[in-house]
Amino acid sequence: MPSQQKKIIFCMAGVLSFACALGVVTALGTPLWIKATILCKTGALLVNASGQELDKFMGEMQYGLFHGEGVRQCGLGARPFRFSFFPDLLKAIPVSIHVNVILFSAILIVLTMLGTAFFMYNAFGKPFETLHGPLGLYLLSFISGSCGCLVMMLFASEVKIHHLSEKIANYKEGTYVYKMQSEKYTTSFWVIFICFFVHFLNGLLIRLAGFQFPFAKSKDAETTNVAADLMY
Repeated sequence: MPSQQKKIIFCMAGVLSFACALGVVTALGTPLWIKATILCKTGALLVNASGQELDKFMGEMQYGLFHGEGVRQCGLGARPFRFSFFPDLLKAIPVSIHVNVILFSAILIVLTMLGTAFFMYNAFGKPFETLHGPLGLYLLSFISGSCGCLVMMLFASEVKIHHLSEKIANYKEGTYVYKMQSEKYTTSFWVIFICFFVHFLNGLLIRLAGFQFPFAKSKDAETTNVAADLMY
């Protein structure tokens, strides 16, 4: 492939990586990972509410990795509340999983920025044939994509398996019991998914630039090696 086309492809991959890094930084600090609807089960059972009457007992909340806010309703009007994971909810949430989500998100940002630098270096510099070259780009894309996948899996397990939204809704609620009605992933979570897809796409762009996948030998190279072995 002509050198100019390689530069364009590597520049595209670098720009995508940089946009991805900015997106993850923004996602990390915004309370837009989950939006949930909560039902005041205690109040609804006391008055045997059904149909439209349940609206008086429905609240909602949204949160991210550090903080969130919402509204509780139990038949007596709306009660807004705000919360922070650190230090407020340390005794209520699976701390190890939550910390790992934040840790892998930070690693994802670092690796994505490093990938951006490597792509630009390959586009305009003279890369070495080791980690600065195509091999390094493949490895960074693979590791970064794996980090993005881990972030989504860990956060999803925290929400679905460990019932994170219910634990937040019932935090310091001694009288009422809240049950989750619905919850959905919102903007920040899907930014991580897009970042995961971008790293997969970057791997394809490297291949499109004419570089073989790491450790893949062409048939010509294998034939040459066999011929060399026969000579000796």
